[in-house]
This record gives sequence, structure tokens and C-alpha cells, in this order.
Amino acid sequence: MSVCMNATAPKDLVISLRNAIIPILLVLQAIMMPTPAKAEDYLQCVPFARELSGIQIYGDAHSWWDQAGGVYQRGRMPAEGAVLSLPGYGAMRLGHVAVVRKIIDDRTILISHANWSPIEGRRGQIERRVTAKDVSAQNDWSLVRIWYAPIGKLGTTAYPVNGFIYPAQQSQKASRQWAVATPKRDSRKPSRSLFDGNLKAELAQVAEQERPVGGESRDLIGELLDRVGS
Repeated sequence: MSVCMNATAPKDLVISLRNAIIPILLVLQAIMMPTPAKAEDYLQCVPFARELSGIQIYGDAHSWWDQAGGVYQRGRMPAEGAVLSLPGYGAMRLGHVAVVRKIIDDRTILISHANWSPIEGRRGQIERRVTAKDVSAQNDWSLVRIWYAPIGKLGTTAYPVNGFIYPAQQSQKASRQWAVATPKRDSRKPSRSLFDGNLKAELAQVAEQERPVGGESRDLIGELLDRVGS
């Protein structure tokens, strides 16, 4: 007596089991190994400030003040288009740079910057024309409090300030205000941008809305140095 068996049965069973297990494995992978944020979804303060101000300084934000010496005019008072320079302080060990967009009064300015407040739970975002307030005892802009999006008001920390770095290209009004000497010009040639995707479009929108000072393109090597340093 002979018995006939379906030779395809074991193969079909294996395929069915595999098809049932794969979705479970994918769910576990998504939970245990979330997709990392793309580089273009995260913008540091340095390349943004350089693009918006036209000030061609590279490296970590805390190094900008010393690098500007003898190249760009520096001072204690804010002016539109100038870069607000903060040294490393507490957990903010790399310092911070932001661009002054408007002077409200002798203690209040509006700044545009990147990678300060987490927006919708994500850092590396752009904030346009937010408040920075001088809280120093002498009204000399040596201490500032800066708008912090998660609480919807000025942050509680008073940050020390190096001062303001003034751009090479300034208006007549800025010249009178700063008494700026002509700075040395950066000899490096502009190259293509590292910004891609949504941040590239967002930065272009900021540039169109705020009319950035200086028209230089970003430098590829400089961008890489910024990202490695950060």
C-alpha cells in the first residue's frame, strides 16, 4: 500500500510562518531601534548665524568672539544685523550665536537663531524674531535672558554675553551707531550648501523674509567643521 504526500505542504507552512512573523519583527525593530534623525533635519546655530549675518567665521559658537578679533568690529551694544555672541555656560558648553533683527528699546531686541528651543519636541529648529532681554545691572548687555518656546516666555536663566560682532557690510545708520572700521574680508571661495530637504527650504524662506546681510554662499568645508565641532 502506498501513501501519497503533498510535497509542497512543508514549504507552504514555512512561508506562512515567515509572513506572520515578519510584521512582528518590524514592529519590534521600530520600538527598539528607532530611525535616527536625518542630518538635514537638525540645524546648528553657527551655520545659520553665518548665513544670515554674512559674518564668515567657522567653528564652535564659543570661539566666534576671539576669532572675530582683528577681523570684524566687536562691541557691547546691539545693532541690527550684528551677531550676539554667548560663551559656553553650564550645559551650553559650546556657546551660542544669534543674529539681531530689530532693536525694540535699550534693553530689548529681537533675534533670529537656530537650535535653541525644542520645537514640537525637536531641537535644531529655527526661531525667527524672538525676544532677547538685557538683564544686567548696568544695562551693558553683559547678561541676557532669551525667549524659550516650551514655556512661551523668556527663559529663567541669565546667560553671560561676550558682546556683539558687527558684519562687514553695514548701512549708514549702522555705521553711525557702531563706528565700524573696515574689517578684513574672508578669502575663501563659497561652495555648495550642506542644507537639504525641509531645512533648506525653511532657511531660504527666512532669507527671503529677513533679507540677510551679505550675499555669500555657505562654505562646504566650513559646514563640515561646524558639524564635527558640534
